[in-house]
Amino acid sequence: MKKITIGEAARQSGVKVPTIRYYEGIGLLRAPSRSDGNQRSYEPSDLKRLIFIRHARELGFEVEAIRTLLSLQDNPLQPCASADAIAKARLVEVEQRIRSLTALKAELEMMVEGCVHGRVDQCRVIEVLADHGQCAHHGH
Repeated sequence: MKKITIGEAARQSGVKVPTIRYYEGIGLLRAPSRSDGNQRSYEPSDLKRLIFIRHARELGFEVEAIRTLLSLQDNPLQPCASADAIAKARLVEVEQRIRSLTALKAELEMMVEGCVHGRVDQCRVIEVLADHGQCAHHGH
């Protein structure tokens, strides 16, 4: 079984070297064996785990959710209800974020549309930013 250096693990997984060390430090990735020169030596399974972590982070899962998902992956005979619940909770967060961003977009569009390209003392953008009460979505 071919051992992989940290640099090669970073290249193949798309995870930066300091981030790999961080994942080791917080226990998402086991501490690898060391070569005679004290360099980290990763197994192919470590690389798969790094790719899993990177993908989960790209989807916005928090570290503790990833820790739970990894634990489930390590014990594949468990029911997948926990994994489903974690994914559903993340979906709810994403849906809330989309609603928030949609409201933000509408507010910005209103500010920009209200701009008459005059002087700053007549600028709708500056006016709205200075007085939150003028926001159409005040209170959100």
